[in-house]
Amino acid sequence: MDKRRFFKTLGNVAVGTTLMPLSGYSNTSDECSSYPLNDDEEFWKRIRKDYDLKPDYINLENGYYNFVPKPILNKYIEHIKKVNYEASYYMRTEQWDNKNKVAFRLSGLVGCSAEELVITRNTTESLDLIIGGFPWKKNDEVIFALQDYGAMRIHFHQMRDRYGIICKEVSIPNHPKSDEELVALYESEITEQTKLIMVCHMVNITGQILPIRKICDMAHKYDVEVLVDGAHCIGHIDVNIDQLNCDYYGSSLHKWLSVPLGAGMLYVAKKHIPKIWPLLAEHEKDPTKIRRLNHTGTHPVHTDLTINDSISYLEMIGLERKESRLRFIQRYWSDSLRTVENVIVNTPNDENRSCGIANVGLTNMNPLDLAKALLNEFQIWTVGIDYANVKGCRITPNIYTTTEELDKFVDAMKTLARRT
Repeated sequence: MDKRRFFKTLGNVAVGTTLMPLSGYSNTSDECSSYPLNDDEEFWKRIRKDYDLKPDYINLENGYYNFVPKPILNKYIEHIKKVNYEASYYMRTEQWDNKNKVAFRLSGLVGCSAEELVITRNTTESLDLIIGGFPWKKNDEVIFALQDYGAMRIHFHQMRDRYGIICKEVSIPNHPKSDEELVALYESEITEQTKLIMVCHMVNITGQILPIRKICDMAHKYDVEVLVDGAHCIGHIDVNIDQLNCDYYGSSLHKWLSVPLGAGMLYVAKKHIPKIWPLLAEHEKDPTKIRRLNHTGTHPVHTDLTINDSISYLEMIGLERKESRLRFIQRYWSDSLRTVENVIVNTPNDENRSCGIANVGLTNMNPLDLAKALLNEFQIWTVGIDYANVKGCRITPNIYTTTEELDKFVDAMKTLARRT
């Protein structure tokens, strides 16, 4: 049995009785009857019934927050009631054991040691724990991209103003010719002063998947560490952190894993744990323990418990099956628009360089106006992106999205593309 499967098996045993995962999902409630296994389209139609969908618009902006399907929501409410009922008793007796068990199971999903993973509140918190806690010295260099998430870029700028580090920014092409082009982009900025590279696993504004293992292997040849922004990856594509060979990895679990708002994770390679300064002081004094980086005070612990149920729901679907579906529905609409006049798809055509997220713009309309027109005229909700080399709307369907809804989006884009 390989290491990842071993962790996942043990994780299921560890939390199975305490946190009551949604085992099987066959008939857990009246609203969650049996899921067809043989007819793929029937399966996704059944999945759609798990979501309460607002009828006012077609939601193609699931990337910000993958709202929770009803089976997970019901478990979440049960956890809220349990914590509220037991109150301080729960907080003083069960809280940490349960959180550790959930973290253990999560480590199996993402392919790392439980000793290197903590539950946080979001990707921003996870990555900023590293950016703010890194042992910076004056004139140390960091490399990141113009297309990276703004909160992290701003935090690096704060470190520049506070410690005198040097920030170097590259620009990721929307349509790279090869992995080697992307690796060389980061490599070209490395000097003897370079300490850290931050890189997106999946670029949040275009959905482009970057060759993380190759970038990490390159960086390590120069003794440069790599911080990976995996905000959109966990529960979306297969992630095995051990195989990525990165030093740090952060993600949001309330995105594609469909945990309620306020859940994230941080991986820190064991050898680096002692050198990172905690943001907030923790009771844990052992410098080798990752929990010393993870003091969150009193917070909504029922969200932590629901991570377990979200993993069970994902396992019911199957990660490979979900990833395949998300890639299918993205290619369904993007391939229909790539050759349309006045339409620009800002996501690579190579299907291995993207999954569920893509970005599309018009030459005859700016992205913010495009987003408004899609909502006001066609009742399609999305978000406009207009910075760096990305000018378009980010389109993020979810597993409940139908091809009929995507047909409406494609027709709307073609209509708007014809306007002068």
